[in-house]
Amino acid sequence: MLQENLRNVAIIAHVDHGKTTLVDKLLRATDAFRANQQVEDRVLDSNDQERERGITILAKNISIEYKGVKINVIDTPGHADFGGEVERVLRMADSALLLVDAFEGPMPQTRFVLRHAIDAGLAIMIVVNKIDRPGARPEAVVNDSLDLMMDLGATDGQLEFAMEHVVYASAVNGFARLSPDDGNDDMYPLLDMVVDCLPAPDCDPDGPLAMQCVTIDHSSYVGRIGIGRVYSGTIHAGEQILVVKNDGSRAMAQAKQLFTFDYLGRTECDEIRAGDIGAVVGIDRTDIGDVYTDPENPVELEPIEIDPPTLSVVFEASTSPLVGRDGDIVGARQLKERLMREAENNVTMRIEELGDKTGVEVAGRGILHLSVLMEAMRREGFEFQVGRPRVLFKEDEHGHRLEPVELAVVECPNEFSGKVIEAFGESGGTMSSMQAGETHTHLEFKIPTRGIMGLKNRILNATHGEGVFYHTFSEYGPYAGELGVRNNGAMISMSTEKSVGYALGTLQERGTMFVGPGEECYEGMLVGERSKPGDMVVNIARTKSLGNQRSSTADIAVQLTPPKTFTLEEALEYIMDDELVEVTPKNIRMRKRILNAIERKKDNVRRGKVSK
Repeated sequence: MLQENLRNVAIIAHVDHGKTTLVDKLLRATDAFRANQQVEDRVLDSNDQERERGITILAKNISIEYKGVKINVIDTPGHADFGGEVERVLRMADSALLLVDAFEGPMPQTRFVLRHAIDAGLAIMIVVNKIDRPGARPEAVVNDSLDLMMDLGATDGQLEFAMEHVVYASAVNGFARLSPDDGNDDMYPLLDMVVDCLPAPDCDPDGPLAMQCVTIDHSSYVGRIGIGRVYSGTIHAGEQILVVKNDGSRAMAQAKQLFTFDYLGRTECDEIRAGDIGAVVGIDRTDIGDVYTDPENPVELEPIEIDPPTLSVVFEASTSPLVGRDGDIVGARQLKERLMREAENNVTMRIEELGDKTGVEVAGRGILHLSVLMEAMRREGFEFQVGRPRVLFKEDEHGHRLEPVELAVVECPNEFSGKVIEAFGESGGTMSSMQAGETHTHLEFKIPTRGIMGLKNRILNATHGEGVFYHTFSEYGPYAGELGVRNNGAMISMSTEKSVGYALGTLQERGTMFVGPGEECYEGMLVGERSKPGDMVVNIARTKSLGNQRSSTADIAVQLTPPKTFTLEEALEYIMDDELVEVTPKNIRMRKRILNAIERKKDNVRRGKVSK
């Protein structure tokens, strides 16, 4: 039976095609939203990191009421490191809006989410955004989107539906049009097409209860909250239900509270009917894939598997000489408690305390996945240090070592394709596909996750900033042997003092500096990179010796090159095994694990790295 008064729609797009702005304008276009001034003043639930990075890091649900129809909107993650969310949340949708930029067209990362939507059999509507952008080519972008759907194996029905249902929009200016130049200045054509053309949920409201948990939320008051779609039947507040886990185990539980999505928030309700999306409170230790069903007539649903973590880092309390100057929370106990709270809410991460109690190991899907957690913690006032990301290996049934292998995609101008292939070859990658167009080349590689670290900057440099680089976990494959590490040595501060411009002026002739004049530095801190292999201990506080002689050039100012700055992800990719990244609310510093130069030398001798 079709629930005609309901639509479940997912929004899929590349990281910067305006999803947040589009949803915001759709909300504000509805009468009910405009009537509630208190709600209108709220900002769309998108944290600072997402606004700065232009990505969605978690799947979110909102709802819109339009013409008596409830539209559940599911915003999908926009980066492969958060791809564990994509396949799950698309199960809640019956259709999808493919949001593409009118100038850029479909980007490599669009393929990742769109492939899942096609495999799920969703009806796909194309929304061409930013048609007011200079150089926009909306008609060509529609053709590119259809070609991409065809390449990803879309059925004839999906292609015909997408071809007939196209909307041209400018989210920032708040209008949607059926033709790029028809003059409409509101969002109603998009809402009308969603209500009139996208399919309603096909479900059985009179059948036995079947609801599957696809996303977990957490509250310090009620614990875990299971969010999912009711496929059949109706779930009532206070009733006893059967919970079937992924491993087949079963247990009885009570649905103590039920919530449905209401614009930007949630509203408590007495029941959630078939086809709708809601949240259930009271299921003890609920997890991804749990099926809530009728105890007397249980329904089986396909289990949901979460992609395994591929990288791990160890969080430790900071031992920097500058600890406590930037942040308020520096203790190991507070760090552990914060990470264990994250483990309750973030099921895509594996968080465990080390056996020797020296730190907490956090395993995730990639550098960005891990760095987003670090970024959130530093904004909360934490100071801590993390080691180099470590790849998680496995063994097959014969005892052979396996490591995670990524599928990497690069699109670059034709003249740079040779340099890209060379960079991947040096990092252990093998090319699996190459498609040369008139101006750009599409390259696909299989490369170990270890080889990905630090490769993004090399690709950007090799393509003069014109290359687009995207990668996602593919499989576990045979161990590829030792891969190249950082070739150049580091410049390491020998004392805890502020840097001096005169010293930096002489050091910049030996390599690239990471600090500018007047910055706080300490013994063992990485202050630059040499142009040769091998680390070098330097004096960043050396001043000019004053004599009693004058010369015409004596007082010429030192010309300093601006220092190289690192983002959190770049710092994690740059450091070696004996180095750490110190994270504070105001600074990101790199340092040696052992700060004293003499102690480092003794440790290297003990490890056999250098001779006595």
